[in-house]
Amino acid sequence: MVSSRPTREQLAAAAGTTIPDVIAPGLDVLFCGINPGLYSGATGYHFARPGNRFWPALHAGGFTPRLLDPSEQDELLTLGLGITNVVARATARADELTAAELRAGGARLTRTVARYRPRWVAVVGITAYRTAFDRPKATVGRQPGRIGATRVWVLPNPSGLNAHWTPATLARAFAELREQVYSE
Repeated sequence: MVSSRPTREQLAAAAGTTIPDVIAPGLDVLFCGINPGLYSGATGYHFARPGNRFWPALHAGGFTPRLLDPSEQDELLTLGLGITNVVARATARADELTAAELRAGGARLTRTVARYRPRWVAVVGITAYRTAFDRPKATVGRQPGRIGATRVWVLPNPSGLNAHWTPATLARAFAELREQVYSE
């Protein structure tokens, strides 16, 4: 694991690596990214690339009392939150993943949810969700189905590459989930 900004060589070496889930039984929300980027693979922290808007959206949406650094990801557990990924292997871009990998990741996520039984799972990336769960018409927000007893919500991808979701609209999307989670 790299403790400072990874070098170009460290980023290249991170391709195909995996990082541990931040998970415990009975979480309020298990956030599920598409897959780790190379920056996350090199550092060992979820949503670690500078410019990724997951941590700011999580805070602005009311899930955390302050903006957490990716290196503080384990603090999420004390808040009833966790992080996993649909696909475990790190890539430079999510579009490097195959549909078969995403579907296999959906099956893996289903097993993870059955094991840890979070109240909600929030998939962070609509296209990955559509492919992984064969829901081609899914939209952002609450999903009609469940994974076992766990409710499902889809959030927009917080990558800086997803520019049509602004920090303000991402914050609103995360806040809508938070309101739903803590109103039930």
